Amino acid sequence: MMRTVIAFFIFISSFLTLFSCSRDNNSGNSGGTTPPANNQPSDVSYWLTKGDQTVLLQKQNVSLIFGTNANSNPFIDVDSTQTFQTIDGFGFTLTGGSAYVINQMDAGSKASLLKELFGTDSLSMGISYLRLSIGSSDLNASVFSYDDMPSGQTDTGLVHFSLAPDSTDLIPILKQIVAINPTIKIIAAPWSAPVWMKDNNNSVGGSLLTNYYSSYAQYFVKYIQQMKLNGITIDAITPQNEPLNPNNNPSMVMQAADETSYIKNYLGAAFQSAGITTKIVVYDHNCDRPDYPEAVLGDATANAFVNGSAFHLYAGDISALSQVHNLYPNKQLYFTEQYTASTGNFAGDLQWHVKNVIIGSMRNWSRNALEWNLANDASFGPHTPGGCTTCKGGLTISGSSITRNVGYYIVAHASKFVPPGSVRISSTVTNLLQTAAFITPARKKVLIVENDDQSPGAFNLRFNGKWITTTVPAGSVCTYVW
Repeated sequence: MMRTVIAFFIFISSFLTLFSCSRDNNSGNSGGTTPPANNQPSDVSYWLTKGDQTVLLQKQNVSLIFGTNANSNPFIDVDSTQTFQTIDGFGFTLTGGSAYVINQMDAGSKASLLKELFGTDSLSMGISYLRLSIGSSDLNASVFSYDDMPSGQTDTGLVHFSLAPDSTDLIPILKQIVAINPTIKIIAAPWSAPVWMKDNNNSVGGSLLTNYYSSYAQYFVKYIQQMKLNGITIDAITPQNEPLNPNNNPSMVMQAADETSYIKNYLGAAFQSAGITTKIVVYDHNCDRPDYPEAVLGDATANAFVNGSAFHLYAGDISALSQVHNLYPNKQLYFTEQYTASTGNFAGDLQWHVKNVIIGSMRNWSRNALEWNLANDASFGPHTPGGCTTCKGGLTISGSSITRNVGYYIVAHASKFVPPGSVRISSTVTNLLQTAAFITPARKKVLIVENDDQSPGAFNLRFNGKWITTTVPAGSVCTYVW
């Protein structure tokens, strides 16, 4: 009998140990945001995500004490006396599809997830910045604007303007998010104007007819005002998402000269007349065409209304942001979209996105860094006919079941540790270790390091003349805090 009891307890102990390890390493759970106990004294704490997914945003139980022990490792120097841009936040686009799949969860699971994503405590991911579509994006189940009219009819006075298409999912989810984090920043962009305003009367492609510029300016005014009535503050807008892409559904082309004319002759004045302080941010497209925002900013009248420029990185190089900054240093920069694909792999996406979207945008003056859609279902939906069928959300949600994908960890390595109001400070890089450093409002120093090599990267993190010696595993990301 005693042998049976002992065997039973051994079995239970083994099962619990296996379950605990599985829970810490499974991308379908909390992502390891609850750290293991660390009883060792340490000057520096750090969190690790490995490309092979065996460690996911886990605090490491390693003692790191600043000293001056000599070794042959390269130095990465962090200097808090050299400061750059202030950070507004990190996050995703809350697409209509994202809001829909989140809103299908049971109330308890939904509340828990939103607290995990948008809470500001140490157990939360700390998303502090969201992007919205004005009307539908291609990651809505259907195409709509806020003023759709029957074929052949127009509504220049915007009498029929309504946020009703977003009243079921998007706005209720946003209200819950704002209740969790009232200071969250939001930038919004249309994928298309209402089709009756366009020269092709179609949701795909086409351009805004000049005789509707005034009505379309009021469309933005109404959107900002009515969102405010719902308790949602729109911090910034861009006049058009991807203005050089005519192929999405919905989409609309707006050349640089047209965006310049629209802003300086209509949108800027409409905002002023309505007392709207929402920022106007131009371009919102790829890094291969910095000449576009430069052209808008080069017009003195338009320039006076414009806060800055927004970029994606499906083409070009992230250094384009610095090119625009060098020409217009008093204007802000934003990084507003990059998607991870269903055809990608965790390790490759983790490296590329942290290197370019997080570290790259920060080292090139961006105030934020946003991945594309926050969530979708297991079939990468919903999406419009002709919309993206391979865009993988930061989360995959099936009912109330959640899988945390690579986008979650890409953003979390910054959002969890670098709150709004942090300032980027100087950090050096090595050939294969990319870095971005910050000082937070609480005066904590944060260093994000991405190892772009397939071998472990040992280095000395040096601050104020002393250093700790540490290693980032191959293809992995670490965030250090001290």
